[in-house]
Amino acid sequence: MKLMKTLMTATALTAVMAGSAYAKTLVYCSEASPEGFDPAPYTAGTTFDAASRTVYSRLVEFEHGKTSLIPGVAESWEVSEDALAYTFKLRPGVKFQTTDFFTPTRELNADDVVFSFERQWKSDNPWYAYQEGISWEYFNGMSFPDLLKEIVKIDDMTVKFVLNRPDAAFLADLGMDFASIVSKEYADSLEAAGNMAQMNQKPLGTGPYQFVDYQQDAVIRFAAHPDYWGGKQKIDDLVFAITTDAAVRAQKLKAGECHIMPYPNPADVADLQADTNLTVGEKEGLNIGYLAYNTQMAPFDKVEVRKALNMAINKQAILDAVYQGAGAAATNPIPPTMWSYNAAVQDDPYDPEAAKQMLADAGVANLSMKVWAMPVSRPYNPNAQRMAELLQADFAAVGVTAEIVTMEWAEYLGQSKAVDRDGAVLLGWTGDNGDPDNFLGVLLGCDGVGGNNRAQWCNEDFEKLIQAARLTADPAERTKLYEEAQVVFKEQAPWATIAHSKVFMPMSKKVSGFVMDPLGYHRFDDVDIAE
Repeated sequence: MKLMKTLMTATALTAVMAGSAYAKTLVYCSEASPEGFDPAPYTAGTTFDAASRTVYSRLVEFEHGKTSLIPGVAESWEVSEDALAYTFKLRPGVKFQTTDFFTPTRELNADDVVFSFERQWKSDNPWYAYQEGISWEYFNGMSFPDLLKEIVKIDDMTVKFVLNRPDAAFLADLGMDFASIVSKEYADSLEAAGNMAQMNQKPLGTGPYQFVDYQQDAVIRFAAHPDYWGGKQKIDDLVFAITTDAAVRAQKLKAGECHIMPYPNPADVADLQADTNLTVGEKEGLNIGYLAYNTQMAPFDKVEVRKALNMAINKQAILDAVYQGAGAAATNPIPPTMWSYNAAVQDDPYDPEAAKQMLADAGVANLSMKVWAMPVSRPYNPNAQRMAELLQADFAAVGVTAEIVTMEWAEYLGQSKAVDRDGAVLLGWTGDNGDPDNFLGVLLGCDGVGGNNRAQWCNEDFEKLIQAARLTADPAERTKLYEEAQVVFKEQAPWATIAHSKVFMPMSKKVSGFVMDPLGYHRFDDVDIAE
């Protein structure tokens, strides 16, 4: 079956490239299929790469390779003195893509901006639940429903966001994928046709590339948006060749079947670096890999049990076997390269005997649990299956029986959000906007329970600290609050913090202009390839 799927993928890719024989084509060996093509309901980088960073634009954008903000489809903005109103002047002449499934009749305006956020916010909006099971994880997890007071269309080219309270990260949040601007005209046409699900299948935006087609789990094809507000791209056809096996991605790259690949196996990096036809970019990742306990399910609702399991984990063995020199042990839920990192916090020691005693003292004996292992390579965890096996052995050494479970990636992400989830889940995060709130608030705040907060952890002391940090723009005060929040986190142990990893990006030397982004995005605007 695996061979048949590989042949089908190769055949589909050959067909795609044959149709572009006289165009400049770049093939990206992506690591997984997207969850969908509407970026707002999702949180996976695979979805953002295939949707928001190709097809869509935002009011503000992150500068290539940096966390600084630059104008997007908003050419300028003003913030009121009380930091409760943000007024955006839209860029004139921004055109939506014309495709074989929709022809726009107008350019981007304030209606599109208002619609893009209100569909995530207002439960009476017909798009709020346009597909069964859809949820707005980022919008809700960052407290936007309570933060926003109103979004006002001042005129066709001016939009004002009015807040209920100041939020120091608000502007940076608008550069994130969930804040991608969608076409209200396209949405209205889909609603009128009774085909709203197409929003998540055939995306249409104002970004550098327009969607052409998708062969599920095989190939996604994009074409340069000829009227892109940032200028037509040098790449005519962009192809995502979905290749879940990292070793196969490396083989395809070396064979010239693709031009860029993400997340190589650490063991393959040296061989890729030695290939004279390739260049291998590397960067310290703004990331965290973790094991999230379900703190609402016994016995993981006990701090003592979570701390005991943390002490049973041999992190050095994981670093050696899984990261192979490309990772560092994690202590806090934010990476050490991020401002406000609390270097004074001490990690849980590796002490199996103390872990056994702590479990006994907590009245826990013959514990059986599940450890969820991701089916795909991620920047923060190159081999979750191997990591789960090591955790299984560590837990067995302290008398805990662990069963490893896995499933298809989109299903994994969906089911792991459940408040009644059975088991601890391996997952991780790469920062979206360079702000600590994007880790501490999104992943561990009370509003993220049932969503990005996979620990289902809502701690009053922690919540007060992160909410207070949102209210002030003073970096020193925010740093102090976030440092205190990290202390609470470590005392309460909703996660086992595993590792921060270095990220590698191998590519053909024919590729130019590709910039490794500290926020983990794979962007193909301003990229070129030699003939």
